Amino acid sequence: MKKEKLVNLRNIGIAAHIDAGKTTVTERILFYTGKSFRLGEVHEGTAIMDWMEEEQKRGITITAAVTTCFWKGFQINIIDTPGHVDFTMEVERSLRVLDGAICVFCGVGGVESQSETVWRQADKYKVPRICFVNKMDRIGSDFMKVFHEIREKLNRNAVPVQLPLGKEENFKGIIDLVKMKAVVFDSKDDTSGAKFEECDIPDDMLEEAKTHREMMIESIAEKVDWFMDKYLNESVINEEHIKKALREGTIKAGLIPVLCGAAFKNKGIQQLLDAVCYYLPSPLDIPPIKGIHPKNDTVVQRGPLETEPLSALAFKIASDKHGDLTFVRVYSGKVTSGQRLYNPRINKKELVSRIYSMHAKNREQLDSISAGDIVAIVGFKSTVTGDTLCDEKNPIVLEKIDFPETVISMAIEPKTETEKEKLAFVLSKLSKEDPTFKVHTNGEAGQLIISGMGELHLEVLKNRMLSEYKINANVGAPRVSYRETVKRKVEVEAKFIKQTGGHGQYGHVEIKLEPYAGEKAVEFEDKIVGGAISKQYIRSVEKGIRDTAGSGVSGGYPLINIKVTLVDGSMHQVDSSDLAFYNAASMALKKGVEMAKAVLLEPIMRIEITLPENYLGDVLSELHSRRAGIDELITMEDLRVIKGHIPLAETFGYATTLRSITQGRGTYTVEPLEYSPAPVKVSSSVT
Repeated sequence: MKKEKLVNLRNIGIAAHIDAGKTTVTERILFYTGKSFRLGEVHEGTAIMDWMEEEQKRGITITAAVTTCFWKGFQINIIDTPGHVDFTMEVERSLRVLDGAICVFCGVGGVESQSETVWRQADKYKVPRICFVNKMDRIGSDFMKVFHEIREKLNRNAVPVQLPLGKEENFKGIIDLVKMKAVVFDSKDDTSGAKFEECDIPDDMLEEAKTHREMMIESIAEKVDWFMDKYLNESVINEEHIKKALREGTIKAGLIPVLCGAAFKNKGIQQLLDAVCYYLPSPLDIPPIKGIHPKNDTVVQRGPLETEPLSALAFKIASDKHGDLTFVRVYSGKVTSGQRLYNPRINKKELVSRIYSMHAKNREQLDSISAGDIVAIVGFKSTVTGDTLCDEKNPIVLEKIDFPETVISMAIEPKTETEKEKLAFVLSKLSKEDPTFKVHTNGEAGQLIISGMGELHLEVLKNRMLSEYKINANVGAPRVSYRETVKRKVEVEAKFIKQTGGHGQYGHVEIKLEPYAGEKAVEFEDKIVGGAISKQYIRSVEKGIRDTAGSGVSGGYPLINIKVTLVDGSMHQVDSSDLAFYNAASMALKKGVEMAKAVLLEPIMRIEITLPENYLGDVLSELHSRRAGIDELITMEDLRVIKGHIPLAETFGYATTLRSITQGRGTYTVEPLEYSPAPVKVSSSVT
């Protein structure tokens, strides 16, 4: 029974650019699977999955919401993720624990900037996916244009499995290229879209359907060997052959089935649900999860079975009046209510008080869970996002989730002394929920600084503090989170020697510091030979380097894009200690930065603006005044799309300016691109 459950289980996410219609697609899925009894609408603030007050007020998704529904004998666990770039962390941690994804595209906008970001995140975690081209009823929608954009910009293996039947206001259904049937929705007698009929493809579309079906079959044959044999031998290829081969190609060979519909008009969602069940993987189709044994650093793996030792990943924390909810994906083994799970990061056991199956903010209590399940657990005290939970006798540490660096900060201070403790508690709660929300104290001014991923991110968190938690505080204007790096390579040595009563302190290091763009902000390499410094102290040297780089050296901004190589040093038989080598490393880095000359770096954002053509000149002129660079100008019927880059500092207040120039008809998105040396004028004003 358990294996049968796993075969029919789908853990999927729905991800896209903002306004492509993800939440509307999810709401329709909930309606057709019987999970909800009315259609929730984003624009009315009634969407079930957008349950937070800030989400309903703004009409956008802010936090990833989890739900479970059932379709034709399949259990589908869904995570609806935000589209706005400021909340891309929610997409990152969701894709980390999912087996498959639906990427939603607007039939008019096509592949937009955040679509590409989401796609890269899915590539990073090797998540099989299907595409759904939405809003086929909108003026200017063009399925083939969007399909070709997906192939050109995202993946050459995209393959159409449906075509739209009619377009814009005449969109009435889809053509299923697998069955070679037309699916027509009855929009007169049944506005819910639940009723549809399959019929023959209209004559005026038959040739086009045959052409695209041949293209689909060829694409599948290129990826699936047994299907290629059938195709070359001109054997009869039926619907079941295509479905089986498409599933294999999607899961193992990177094929991307592309479907279409109009979620707001309730067309194409049932067929999308079928495609999720047909083509996306179950936990049994995914390779066993790999991790590291915490005691000996060997690679261990766990298959998706209840009989295997437990392995689970905490991917999200949500505050709740009854205790924090820790969202967990179970990869192997079984968990029961009342059990204690081992967390190798803190070397402690955590109590599973209660287990819940979630439906947005609603919940259903469960007695036990096992491999493949995604649930929320109440009872954990010290577990944070990215922690592994496992069996103490068979420990494993799964790959943690990496989150991007914050780019924007603001000062916050309580209005009264009595509010101080309450503010500290709320900030701690919010930063536990959201790993991209950082809190620190400015050493010089003693100011409390909060940092995040963008203006909207901090605005939402600020509003939650003021309205949800009733914090009485003053909040400063947003400011940029700058970074520093070094210009040239230097070699430097430092000694930390301190004589006290009893044992003294002795640490001596020689390091090489150089500019370096690696995967990490600070790359550390140990080149000690002959045991000049013991392994234990080398770990302290690395910690000293990383901590010092993180807290800032020259202007107080964190150091990035550097490489530190430990080349030599010496120990004292009695006086050497972890603390001595930590301090020696810190001193060496500070001295090295001074010698190598620090350079201030400012965050540069990728910007994409869509606007009517008649405002183009004014918008370009305004962008130029904000130090922006234009990379590409695209024409889309009567609209123009500007793609470029702009310093983050210059984006503050841009939403109001763009609205004013374009009379409310222009829209824009920004996402982090890189850090770049700041001009002298900027450097002198912030250091």
